Amino acid sequence: MKSRLRAADLLPVSTVGLRSRPGRAALSILGVAIGIAAVVAVLGVTRSSQSDVLARIDRVGTNLLTVSSGKTIRGEEARLPATAGTAVARTDGVLTSAATAMLDVRIYRNDRMPPGRTGGLSVRAADPALLATLDGNLVDGRFLNAATAGYPAVVLGHYAATSMGIRRVTGNPQVYLGHHWYTVVGIMAPVELAPELDASALIGASVAADQFGYDGRPTRIFVRAQTERTDEVAGLLGRAANPAHPEEVAVSRPSEALTARLAVTGGATVLLLGLGAVALLVGGIGIANVLVISVLERRGEIGLRRALGATRRHIAAQFVVESLLLGAGGGAAGVLLGATVTYVMSVVRGWQMLVPAAAIGAGLAAALLIGGLAGVYPALRAARLSPATALRTA
Repeated sequence: MKSRLRAADLLPVSTVGLRSRPGRAALSILGVAIGIAAVVAVLGVTRSSQSDVLARIDRVGTNLLTVSSGKTIRGEEARLPATAGTAVARTDGVLTSAATAMLDVRIYRNDRMPPGRTGGLSVRAADPALLATLDGNLVDGRFLNAATAGYPAVVLGHYAATSMGIRRVTGNPQVYLGHHWYTVVGIMAPVELAPELDASALIGASVAADQFGYDGRPTRIFVRAQTERTDEVAGLLGRAANPAHPEEVAVSRPSEALTARLAVTGGATVLLLGLGAVALLVGGIGIANVLVISVLERRGEIGLRRALGATRRHIAAQFVVESLLLGAGGGAAGVLLGATVTYVMSVVRGWQMLVPAAAIGAGLAAALLIGGLAGVYPALRAARLSPATALRTA
């Protein structure tokens, strides 16, 4: 009479080793879980981070350009002409522009501060159109306008206001700027694509000329171009800003820094996925090792089952299924652990949590594949044991 092993009986038989040695099974599952968790966490954190960067790019736009002074042929610092701001604003394809200029002026919270204790803050002359050009926001107060640009009024960047302990413009707080008192009329929110403005105090060009001798030469011009013509406009700005020496003008796109972060993140993801794959491979080797030991310890059981009619195929199926169960358990635990790590990182960084469905599916599939492959050798070794040899050496 031909021996048969029903599918309904295969699962209970295959879990005998797992139920009899739960500690060893848990460690085998943990090895696979660490590898799967690494893969899921890397993909989840990367996707969440990239989503945040893409959202920031969408928020600030890719059509913002900056025009700044470059280097002369002798390697010296070049200067933009006083007409650069007006010429850039008139360039075809430019929607709006705003010039700024770094001033050799110090800013202090009061007139009692020791010279040089500025906290790394700078003073800049700024065009009233700067906030609109950058699509920026104010935390409190108002930005410079045609009326306030000629008076001792100052708008503080976010970091500058924080370092000076000024949170609101209520009560007309003042700062000591270049031996003159200036009233704080506004506080800017952080500027994504112009972080240098966060540590700056912005005043009008007119008052800068009257009190500090500003000659009208900008050091940086922010340009908002028509989105579909951004590259074309970028090629025109050098000659528009300095027709005599366009090679001394540097034109850049701030959003490219965020785009570069996506590329760097993608490269790091490949490396971390490789490390996760190594951890998963180590987990698979751990399963194979545990099952080989299990075969040696259960030779009596194998010999008895073979003597009672179990075929080699039945014995091999038992150990393959046991290996698959270990892999599946490790995969499920790894997915949960990886999702938890992604959630924690997203909460800490303020990202939207995103775990790709492909990462979950690939993680579970990889765990099953590793589990199945890890069980092939132990299963073949168990199947090759003859009943007499197994019982005699048990």
